Amino acid sequence: RSHVGTSKPVFWSCLRKLWRDLVRAQLTFWDGDDDDQASTETLKHQNLRNFCKSLARLTRNLVAGVSINQTHAFENEPDIRRLLHYYTSWTAMEDHDDLVVARILSQTMSNLITENEPLMQVLWDTYMNLPEDQVVLVRLLQSSDGKSLVPAVMLIRNCIQGSRTRARLLVHATAGSRLCVCLLDKMAKTYEAEEGSEEARAFDLGYAIFSRLMEAGLVPELYSKLSIKDEIVTPHQTVLLKLIDSYLQSTPLTPKDPTTTKILVKLSQMLGTCFFSMSSYSQRAIRRSLGSPSSEHFSPVINLPSDMILPPAELDVMLPKVCEALVLVSQCIVTVTLDAEKETFNHGTPSASLQNIRAFFNELRFENHSLAESLIELLRLLDRFLPRINFGKPVQNSGSDGPGTTPLSNASDTGFFYLKRDLVRLLGILCHEQKAVQDRVRQCGGIEVVMNLCVIDERNPYLREHAIFALHNLLKGNPENQAIVQEIRPTGQWDENGVLKDNVSAVRK
Repeated sequence: RSHVGTSKPVFWSCLRKLWRDLVRAQLTFWDGDDDDQASTETLKHQNLRNFCKSLARLTRNLVAGVSINQTHAFENEPDIRRLLHYYTSWTAMEDHDDLVVARILSQTMSNLITENEPLMQVLWDTYMNLPEDQVVLVRLLQSSDGKSLVPAVMLIRNCIQGSRTRARLLVHATAGSRLCVCLLDKMAKTYEAEEGSEEARAFDLGYAIFSRLMEAGLVPELYSKLSIKDEIVTPHQTVLLKLIDSYLQSTPLTPKDPTTTKILVKLSQMLGTCFFSMSSYSQRAIRRSLGSPSSEHFSPVINLPSDMILPPAELDVMLPKVCEALVLVSQCIVTVTLDAEKETFNHGTPSASLQNIRAFFNELRFENHSLAESLIELLRLLDRFLPRINFGKPVQNSGSDGPGTTPLSNASDTGFFYLKRDLVRLLGILCHEQKAVQDRVRQCGGIEVVMNLCVIDERNPYLREHAIFALHNLLKGNPENQAIVQEIRPTGQWDENGVLKDNVSAVRK
């Protein structure tokens, strides 16, 4: 390849002419005489398609890993892009033979710039400033063909891998934001792709792209760009939260240096804002469903009498989606908090600029309420709300011998999985050896709420264990909280295994 590129300079001018003539012939194909026979037209199209495939394959192989050849061939990029635009139209992507050409053209485009920094910058600047309908990468990402998808995702990954400037363009440019949306859509669809398939490979490359955005500290900005007016959380934001959660689980983001600390602070601010907004939305939606007055904020523990067992007054269809996202946010906060605590424990002293992440979350306020107080109020409402939604099983309300609520056949409980468990787990972490937090929890009736969660719940595996752990942390070194527990007696029934059944409430003596 290197020999061909350097020994015969005239080769590149001939290649340039071939690409130029091919584009002219292909894009003016339908401008001929209307009286031409259909069979002749079909034959001409097949010939052009075969020629395009051969020329793209030749160019792709010539430029692979040879920078001088890439530089010579890059002048054909506009023509390759125009042909790729043609072969990624909706009608072309439905034709198998046209789809093969699109694959090879996309591979050629990717090979043109691989490991060539100057060309990457030129191409990326060009693509990020194109009108949306001209960005062929968007069309490729929308394709159902894995072999066309991989080169497109690889091109994006290669362009942003070594450059924060290009990564920033991916988030902030209009074309870049559109690419992110398409990537998130595709990753949601290919998450369960068979291992070793092209779709699975595309997913892994997409994950590498968003990992790079995490490392560059651009995820909070991307999350904001994905928002839609009057929607508390969008499907794309939920997918992004899943990727953030996965990244944090596999790659601890601890404040080891000023850059990482800055990234962690921005991410923590985003997570805190998300938690408050989603928690507040959920509380309002649940109150409307329960028919509770909006002024019922941070009230003491409430025992619902049997004569109040009613169907939901209003069911917010967005609530399960918001709760699903809230689970992810809670898990992310737990992960970054525990990672920071681990780093502090291992090195003896916390980061000078952060002190520690747990203190950061404990100091956050929304409408003069702390994160722990917002969490407690949501748990209190969830404890009343979830039993009111019957997912095919009889539900008995606390203190009631009557039947449960009317089944809601069109409701889905998927969004509520793990919600109570992760909220009470987060509470246990936030209040650990933090007397100020313990006191605020007591003052808003949180002790009783946590005690009522010491039960088995099939939607919340290990809820009881996490609730007991949180209760331990609330009582440790806090006589006032311990006194509250001493004043409370449980009412309910213990089974033969020593498990307190779900029909239980806590009341003061």
